[in-house]
Amino acid sequence: MKLMILDGNSVINRAFYGVRLLSTKEGQYTNAIYGFLNILEKVRAEESPEALCVAFDLHGPTFRHEMYEGYKATRHGMPLELAQQMPVMKDVLRAMNIPIYACQGWEADDVIGTVAKRCSAGGWDCVVVTGDRDSLQLVDERVTVKLVVTKGGQTGSTNYTPELFREEYGFDPIHLIDLKALMGDSSDNIPGVAHVGPKKASELLLKYGTLDGVYENLSPQNMKGKLFEYLRDGRESAYLSYDLATIRLNAPVDFQPGDALVTEPDRKALYDLFLKLEFVKLIDKYRLRGDVPVAAHSVRHENESPEKTEWRTLCAATATPSSKAEFDALLDGWKQAEYLALAASDDLELLALDDGTHPALLTRQDLGMNYDFALTALFSGDLKLAVHGSKELLRRLLERCLPTEGVGFDAEVAAYLLDSARGRYELPSLALQYCQIQLPDRKDLTAQGLTEADALRTLLPAQAAAVRALIEPLSLGLKEQGLETLYYEMDLPLCAVLARMEVEGVRVDAEALHAFDEMLKTRIEAARADIYRYAGGEFNVNSPKQLGEVLFDRLGLPAGKKRSTSVDVLEKLKDKHPIIGRIMEYRTLTKLQATYAEGLLKVIGPDGRVRTTFQNTVTATGRLSSTEPNLQNIPVRTDLGAEIRKMFVPEPGWVFVDADYSQIELRVLAHMAGDEAMQAAFNSGEDVHRVTASQVFGVPLEEVTPQLRRSAKAVNFGIVYGISEFSLAEDIGVSRAEAKDYIESYLNKYHGVRDFMGAVVEQGTKEGYVATLYGRRRYLPELKDGKYTVREAAKRMAMNSPIQGTAADIIKIAMLRVQRALEAAGLKARLVLQVHDELIVECPEAEAEAVAALVTREMESAARLAVPLTAEAKTGRSWYEAK
Repeated sequence: MKLMILDGNSVINRAFYGVRLLSTKEGQYTNAIYGFLNILEKVRAEESPEALCVAFDLHGPTFRHEMYEGYKATRHGMPLELAQQMPVMKDVLRAMNIPIYACQGWEADDVIGTVAKRCSAGGWDCVVVTGDRDSLQLVDERVTVKLVVTKGGQTGSTNYTPELFREEYGFDPIHLIDLKALMGDSSDNIPGVAHVGPKKASELLLKYGTLDGVYENLSPQNMKGKLFEYLRDGRESAYLSYDLATIRLNAPVDFQPGDALVTEPDRKALYDLFLKLEFVKLIDKYRLRGDVPVAAHSVRHENESPEKTEWRTLCAATATPSSKAEFDALLDGWKQAEYLALAASDDLELLALDDGTHPALLTRQDLGMNYDFALTALFSGDLKLAVHGSKELLRRLLERCLPTEGVGFDAEVAAYLLDSARGRYELPSLALQYCQIQLPDRKDLTAQGLTEADALRTLLPAQAAAVRALIEPLSLGLKEQGLETLYYEMDLPLCAVLARMEVEGVRVDAEALHAFDEMLKTRIEAARADIYRYAGGEFNVNSPKQLGEVLFDRLGLPAGKKRSTSVDVLEKLKDKHPIIGRIMEYRTLTKLQATYAEGLLKVIGPDGRVRTTFQNTVTATGRLSSTEPNLQNIPVRTDLGAEIRKMFVPEPGWVFVDADYSQIELRVLAHMAGDEAMQAAFNSGEDVHRVTASQVFGVPLEEVTPQLRRSAKAVNFGIVYGISEFSLAEDIGVSRAEAKDYIESYLNKYHGVRDFMGAVVEQGTKEGYVATLYGRRRYLPELKDGKYTVREAAKRMAMNSPIQGTAADIIKIAMLRVQRALEAAGLKARLVLQVHDELIVECPEAEAEAVAALVTREMESAARLAVPLTAEAKTGRSWYEAK
C-alpha cells in the first residue's frame, strides 16, 4: 500500500508563483488553488496512491522559535493574494475528502515526518510531495520524496530514493541534517557555522561522516588555516542548527495510514466551490454535477429507462412546427419578445429558438419545403436575435445565400469584452459561470442511449435557453464597465463584416504558387547539400540536438551554456563558419516552403480562393488575428518572403486597393499621452523619426543620418512596446549603456510620454486593468504579482495595451466605415483582408480610383485625434504590387 502526503504550504507557494494571478469576477484570487489542484492531479496520476493527505503549517510560533529567536526571521510575510486563498484551498481539500493534518506549535515538516514514520512502521510506502529539500532527510527504503519544481507554469518533479540521494550528495539522506548544521540555511535563517559554505560542508561530511565526526576530529592538523577557528568558534551554533534542521518524527498528530484512504469527493460541495471559484474546466474534468438548472429539452423514448432522464430538468414544452401556419403563429409571438435566443446545428438543418414563452425546434425534416422560408423570415431583420458566436452563424448563412439581419446580441463577444484575457468563451462555460446553468454534454446524451440526431434535438434547445439566460448578466456587466458603446457599435457589428470577408476569401495564383514551391524545394536541397559538405556527413538538419553536435563538437564552434541553435545564437556565429549562413538560409527556405507555398496550396478552394478565419475573441488587446491559414503573417522583410504576396491576385479585370495607416500606434501615443513635443512633430508634417532623432541625439534636423533615423525609429516603436535597454541595444547594435541613454533622453524630450506610461502602470496596479481610448479593458492582475519578472512583464503590457488596443479599435471602426460606404455607393468592391493597420479591397478596375479615395477617406476619419490620422492607398494587380 502507498500513501502520498503533500507539503501543503510548499506546494501552494509554488503554485502561487508558478501560475499568473487569477481572480473571479468577485475579486477572489484563485491562481494558487488552481495550480495546487493541477500539481495534485499530476502527481496523483504518476503515483496512484491508495491513500492521500495534506499537511499544513499553522499560524503561530513553533518549538523551533522558542529554541532560536532568529528562526525564519528573515522570511517575508505571505502575500495577501496568497493568504486569501489558503482557507479556500482547505475547503476544497475537505470537499475532495482529502484529510488535512496540522499541529499547533509544530511545523508541517514534523507532521510529514511523523506520517512517514508511521507508514513505514505499518508496512506502507510513503511518497512525500514537496518543493522543499529539507524533507530529503526523510528518504529511506520506504519513504520517497517527490521534489516538485514549477517553472513557467510547467511542473516537473524528481523522485528521490536513497540511491539517487547518495548519487547526488555522496552520503546517506539522514546526513542532510549534518550538512545544514554546518552550512546553515538562509531561507530558514538557520545560522550553521560562519564562513562554512555548501562545498566545504560537503567535503567535511564526506571525510568525517557526521557532525559529531567533524568535531571529534577537530584539530589544527586536520582543519587547516581559518577552518579550524571557524569550526571551533561555531560549535554551539552548529549543534543548535542541527537541532533546528532535524525534522521530528513524533508530532502529536492523530494519524493512521488507513485514515487517509482515497474516497469519492463530496461532489455537490466540490461543485459549489468550483462554481464560486469559476473553475469551469475543472468542473468538466472532475465530471461534477450540482443542484443547478440543467437547460435541456428532452422527450423520454419508449425504451428509455426513467433513470436516464433523472439528471435533466425539463424545459417548457418545445414546439416543433410542421407547417407554415404553425411557424407563422410562433413568428408572431417572437416579434413581441425583446430577444429571441437562437442555437443552430453546424449544417443549419436544425434551429432551436427560445424567447422565454414560445420555445421551438425547427427542423427541415418537420417543415419540409417551408424550412428555407422559415430561415429567411428569422434573419430578415424583423426579429432581435441573441446567439453565441454570430460570426460563424452569419458565415454559414452567407454561404447559403440567406439573409443575415437581426443579430442584436452575441454572448461570446460580450463575454470577451468583459474578460479579454480569458482566451476561450465556450457556451457551456459561460452558462455555468454567469447563470449556474449546466448544459447537457453531447457525449453524455449518446452514452445514455440517444442517437446523434436525438442528442442534437435535445442539445440545441438547451443551448438556446442558455443563450437567453446569459443576456441579462452579460448586458449588466457591459453596462457596469461602460462597454455598451464599444459592444453595440464596434465589436458586434464587426462580426458581420468579418463573416462576409471570410466567405469572399482572396484569390491565389495556384500555378505561380506551385512553381514557387518547386523553386524553393530545389534551393532547399542545394542548401542541405552544402550543409552536409561543410559538416563532413549527413545528419538531420532539423534536429537541434544533432545540429548542436555538428556545430559545437565536430566543427568546434563556441557553444553557450545551453548549446542552443536558436536564430539569435546562429546570428552571432555567422562570421565563424560558412555553414552558419547556409543553415540560416535552409531554415528560411523550409519555413517558406512548408508554411506558405505548400501550406497555401493545400487550402485553395475549388474557386481558386483561400479563406482564412478571422479571430475576434482571442487577443487580450482587441487586435484581430487570422488562422487556418494565417494571412496576417505573410513575410515581407525578405525578398523571397515578399514573393508570396505576388501569388495573391484579384479576379481577372479586377485590382487590389491596399490602404494602410502611417505610424498609427505612435499617433495614438501622441494623442493619449498629450505630449506636446510629439504632437508638434506629427502636426509639422515632418518625418517623425527624423524629428525624434534630432531631438534625442541633439543634432539639427538636416544632419540626421539614415543610421540615426533607424535608431530613432527603433526607440519610437520600442517605447510603445515598453522595450528594455537590453532589447534596444540588441536591436540597434549599441551597448546597453548607450541604449539606456537613448531611452532616458527620449523620455526627457517626450516627458508627456514618460508621465503617461507611469500613470498607466499606476492606474493599472490600482484598478487591476488598463483601457483603450474607447474603453476596452485589459485586466492585469500580474501587476501585483509577487515575482519581479512577472510584474515587469505586466508593466510592459500595461504600457503597450492602451496604445495597441486603441489602434486595433480604430482599424475596426475603419472596417465598419469602409464596408458601409462601399454598400452605400453601390460599388461591386469587396473588403477581403485586414492585416493589423492595413485594409485590402478587391474591386473592378473601373472602380479603383473611387475605391482608393473612399477607403482613404473612411480610414482617415475613423477617429479624431490631436494629430493627423493618415492613410495611403495603392492599387495593383497583386498584393505585392498594391503594397
